[in-house]
Amino acid sequence: MSTSAIVQFGTSRFLQAHADLFVSEAIAEGQDAGPITVVQTSGDASRAHRLKALADPSGYEVRIKGIDNGTLVDTSKTVSSIKRALSLPEDLAEVAKAVAGEARIILSNTADAGYRPSEADKSTDFSIDMSYPAKLTWFLFQRFGMGGAPVQVMPAELIPENGNVLRDLVLSIAALYPPEFADWLRSNVTWVNSLVDRIVSEPLEPAGAVAEPYALWAIEKQPGLILPCVHPCVQVVEDLEQVETLKLFILNLGHTYLVSRWLAAGGSSLQFVRELIDSPDYGPDLTDLYRREVIPAFEAHGRKNEAEAYAATTIDRFKNPFLDHKLADIAQNHGEKIDRRISSFLSWARKADASLQMPRLDAVAAGAEAARA
Repeated sequence: MSTSAIVQFGTSRFLQAHADLFVSEAIAEGQDAGPITVVQTSGDASRAHRLKALADPSGYEVRIKGIDNGTLVDTSKTVSSIKRALSLPEDLAEVAKAVAGEARIILSNTADAGYRPSEADKSTDFSIDMSYPAKLTWFLFQRFGMGGAPVQVMPAELIPENGNVLRDLVLSIAALYPPEFADWLRSNVTWVNSLVDRIVSEPLEPAGAVAEPYALWAIEKQPGLILPCVHPCVQVVEDLEQVETLKLFILNLGHTYLVSRWLAAGGSSLQFVRELIDSPDYGPDLTDLYRREVIPAFEAHGRKNEAEAYAATTIDRFKNPFLDHKLADIAQNHGEKIDRRISSFLSWARKADASLQMPRLDAVAAGAEAARA
């Protein structure tokens, strides 16, 4: 059996408690799923202990803590789906071999900055300084050069139509390579749009994480789709837009709005999302933001009821007393998150109703724009 039916770019604690956990549970049930080869793309030597722990045959721990349908959940699961852990650039040849000859699915969850173009993207020589799309292009070219079989690419980054976005970026970079390569990318690579949803609040050492009970991996249906596994949290949907806008423009927008206020206040002594929600200075404001600025946008799109229900669920998830979801973690790559979660929401909302008044969100977006000027 192949040791890398799934090649995963990124070692995030999110994937550890999400896709990697789902595949592990599927394997335990006897499904022909995985296993997973994890690739650290950053070249950060300080994470060597995490890599080693991820591929430990005894597995790593994921703690599920929270409230599910009114029932207290506090359980521990062992994840053992990862069979190999590699790092770039030192394991370049081994990663190239895995992608070129063994992978059926390529999964990723890189930092927001990982999609930012780099000068290194302009060369066909591999560099650790390449953006993730450029690295992926290089690895897929190795597969193409070896006459590789079709492969499925499944980004898990929180980008609308993430499969299509990654495809277009790869095709743009592929202009540096022989023209036959672009034809192969179009005909032999299945680019999958998906959306992931689970609050993963803190890491465990040396590997593992603490996460809430709620989890979703929504995958958009298309011809030739291969599911990484069959799991209750994995759902195939006809159109991701319904799920995507709820997640991105309510839950993720809420996180980024809270952090914007927290940063503007100089980063108060409060450290966690649940503390902000419980604070009279923040919690009521977010609830009011949803009611006055977010829900009306969904209403303009004819989706008021589902947005109200999801917003109420989101507030409950933010209040989870068992999760230490650090505001400092959410604040990473804050400018990119404002663009993706708030500025995009404003554009989406005003496509349906140009007269919508959203002063608090406009102020956050304008502040981010001014900071970049």
